[in-house]
Amino acid sequence: MPSVVLGWDMSAALSMAEALGVDARATAEFLPVIEAVMARHLNDQMDGSREAEP
Repeated sequence: MPSVVLGWDMSAALSMAEALGVDARATAEFLPVIEAVMARHLNDQMDGSREAEP
């Protein structure tokens, strides 16, 4: 069964940003965009590794 990344745990991501001192408004603005790009790239990487397997 193939695995896919659907998204991040946003509560954890927001908590981590807060712990790192990142501005909450900036986090809320940019995190969804970053999440979408990272999920797409991770899924592309997994697709590539599946194709390379025998």
